[in-house]
Amino acid sequence: MRIGFDNDKYLRIQSEHIRERIAQFGDKLYMEFGGKLFDDFHASRVLPGFQPDSKLRMLMQLEDCVEIVIVISAVDIEKNKIRGDLGITYDMDVLRLRTEFVQRGFMVSAVVITHYNGQSSADAYRQKLERLGIRTYYHHTIEGYPQNVALIDSDEGFGKNDFVETSRPLVVVTAPGPGSGKMAVCLSQLYQEQKRGVKAGYAKFETFPVWNLPLMHPVNIAYEAATADLNDVNMIDPFHLEAYGKTAVNYNRDIEIFPVLNALFEGIYGESPYKSPTDMGVNMVGCCISDDAVCVKAAKDEIIRRYYTALNKLAEGDCNDAEVSKISLLMKRAGIDTSFRRATIAARERKERSGVPSSAIELADGTLLSAETSPLLGPSAALILNSIKHLAGIDHDVKLIPQKMIEPIQKTKVEYLHGHNPRLHTDEVLVALSMLSHEDDNCRRALEKLPELNGCQVHSTVMLSEVDQKIFKKLGVGLTCDPVRKA
Repeated sequence: MRIGFDNDKYLRIQSEHIRERIAQFGDKLYMEFGGKLFDDFHASRVLPGFQPDSKLRMLMQLEDCVEIVIVISAVDIEKNKIRGDLGITYDMDVLRLRTEFVQRGFMVSAVVITHYNGQSSADAYRQKLERLGIRTYYHHTIEGYPQNVALIDSDEGFGKNDFVETSRPLVVVTAPGPGSGKMAVCLSQLYQEQKRGVKAGYAKFETFPVWNLPLMHPVNIAYEAATADLNDVNMIDPFHLEAYGKTAVNYNRDIEIFPVLNALFEGIYGESPYKSPTDMGVNMVGCCISDDAVCVKAAKDEIIRRYYTALNKLAEGDCNDAEVSKISLLMKRAGIDTSFRRATIAARERKERSGVPSSAIELADGTLLSAETSPLLGPSAALILNSIKHLAGIDHDVKLIPQKMIEPIQKTKVEYLHGHNPRLHTDEVLVALSMLSHEDDNCRRALEKLPELNGCQVHSTVMLSEVDQKIFKKLGVGLTCDPVRKA
């Protein structure tokens, strides 16, 4: 995979910048973390070289002064809201996040249940957390939030919330997903800290959009494509332009809420420390792009990937035409169509020749390989075998897995497990290769090439099974599928 992002530089200057922001306020900084603290695969796809856990590793450089507060909305608890990428409820994810943080040596001081209005499900969840020894607090629904500044900035507003006891200079406020109330928790804490004579500050950590890249840069357009279901829109920050005469990129929700935030800051501090929503951010990711051309190509691939994901969701009835239409417009804005992905063209050409479902991959050096469905293998399994044989320098005609080994697996799948598809999936092929690698040097050499698929682009002419999709994801492959169900 070609690298376009300097991850070591990012870890260094990002942590330095956060320390400077803490010093700006003196005693304490509440930092709202948008997006994912770890497993940030979107960032690693559009900024090749960015490690999925970079933000967590960056915080580890501040480990001596940081503690974490996890926020969850009582509304999401009541609705059993699911985190789409993991398939678990938000309340389960709070426990997962806490475990992940603690195992990495971080102090997790509390969980805050926001939008609390007496929900019995929230009460039960709080009792569960407290039985586990986790300090838990309620923050209440405030009528007219966030526009009713006079009420919010009073003892009947933020003053009614539980005060979250913290002890370190940097308090990271994170959540399982958007809409959890992270910003309100930070602001409520500022109000209550001020009442206690503690000078506390607020900052926001959002990786995207990248404030110091052009509005129409593909990396920023890719962010809009990633949030098409939320209908976020990237915009030039008018407050920043007016205050400094410089162009900076932000997104509509932060720009729309800034006048209200400014009024709240003035109520808490007497004057606002920020002149624009961009001022509130601490993100330095745009300063660490080492090869813009690499990131541009990666971002364009991501925009198209998001387009196909939306098409697949539409085919499954999980989204509406608006999401697909928005990403289609974003593709035009980026000056691309689906033919930008060379793997897409190669897969469709293979299907036209063979008349059966096919797939193709573009390797890191630009080599295109394709595969088709056979009686023994699905197109994904065949493609992986073709790819790792090519990378290992093994002749295409060499059969890594003998037919006599595949046939008993097929018999088990159909006769004993009552499956309808006898062909081997990608996971089954990789298990078979692993078993053979002990005695077969070709299988061992081929398996050792799996890491080289990271960052490669794959297209399938049919929607793949969940198993195959997960294998490609684990390999770090950028996958797209035509919105066609397997026959």
